[in-house]
Amino acid sequence: MTLPKDFIEKYQRLLGNQAADFLATFEQEAVAAFRTNPLKKVQKDFSDPIANTLWGHFGRVSGKSIEHVTGLVYSQEPAAQMVAQVAAPQKGMKVLDLAAAPGGKTTHLLSYLDNTGILVSNEISKKRSKILVENVERFGATNVVVTNERPERLAKTFKDYFDLIVLDAPCSGEGMFRKDPDACQYWDKDYPAQCANLQKEILQEGMKMLAPSGRLVYSTCTWSPEENEAVVVWLLESYPDLELLPIEKINGMVEGLDMPQVARMYPHLFEGEGQFVAHFQDKRSAPSQPQKVKSPRSNLTAEQRQLWQNFSKKYLRIDLSGLLQTFGNQLYCLPEGLPDLTGLKLARNGLHLGTFKKKRFEPSFALGLALTSDQVKQGVTLSPEDFKAYVSGNTVSISGDYQNGWYQVLAEGNGLGFAKLVNGTLKNYFPKGLRFNS
Repeated sequence: MTLPKDFIEKYQRLLGNQAADFLATFEQEAVAAFRTNPLKKVQKDFSDPIANTLWGHFGRVSGKSIEHVTGLVYSQEPAAQMVAQVAAPQKGMKVLDLAAAPGGKTTHLLSYLDNTGILVSNEISKKRSKILVENVERFGATNVVVTNERPERLAKTFKDYFDLIVLDAPCSGEGMFRKDPDACQYWDKDYPAQCANLQKEILQEGMKMLAPSGRLVYSTCTWSPEENEAVVVWLLESYPDLELLPIEKINGMVEGLDMPQVARMYPHLFEGEGQFVAHFQDKRSAPSQPQKVKSPRSNLTAEQRQLWQNFSKKYLRIDLSGLLQTFGNQLYCLPEGLPDLTGLKLARNGLHLGTFKKKRFEPSFALGLALTSDQVKQGVTLSPEDFKAYVSGNTVSISGDYQNGWYQVLAEGNGLGFAKLVNGTLKNYFPKGLRFNS
């Protein structure tokens, strides 16, 4: 890999006698890893775990594998996994992932929340927000809303709202050079300072949304001091109620530059790519009574509510908690405790339950991914051969004593949407945009 001359000289100055080892890593392959998804009912033993993590493993996962398609695994390199691990939200928290695409941090945060509390996952790019939605749905969480907004517009709705905010900020991307060598072409010696200005603008809006006594995790995938320690100093000077918390240094993490509380990940010391993480606590006292927020309302017609209740009673073993709302003919279930989201651009308004069609209700692919087999009254299990046929768009013949109706499709015990069984033939409801030949 040909690195920019200014980049080489910069890190020779910063790293001194470690610079040669650091620069040599750019001739090595990027480290591949993934996380398992604790929300899925049926787990699988994977080899080569990442030390000091709950769900991390080294290795690659095929995007065509059953594990990936059912959301049991999510590919994410080891250094990036440290961000949500530092954040480690407690169950029931209200959490914001402020720059979330493609979804690695969001899905990791959802693993900790375990379908409790609320996660608002935001991505300003409309194109990238669609990828985020796809990854969130595959993961199968029920407590997440995906927004497609500018931070200043979010701040008007979520003032002093979140217990935890994670900002993996847009940055110069130095830590991703091994994974994406083309990123070198965009780098010049002035680029980190330009990125730092953008990061401060985002943080200014983010701080408006942090609840008193809440926590902020700020991270970048770069080693640039301008975007890392300098931004931390700016935050502490600008917001006197913020306290910098120490991060445990594991797996080869090192202290920051003249800042022992933060964590840096260099590829010659940490088996992964580049990352910087800082952890803050807001020292303002939490109010004795929670603030009152304008709550959203259900907009279902009586007929729509009855159709959903009929489906739920016939096919589900659980009552989904949350607020039911329709967007056109699409039915969603919002997490409880959200403010009114009117006026915000929503890419995923909670859990997509399904579609109303001419006096009937049709369950969604997302619902079949989110529910476990013991939460649904009837399911059909695909063999590996049937799985290949189904994901390529074909129907599947089902033998046995099955009545006609809706069934959760299962592959290796985990959900793969819903499908209708008619006279022994499982109709194909796998989304056309996700189909592939394996």
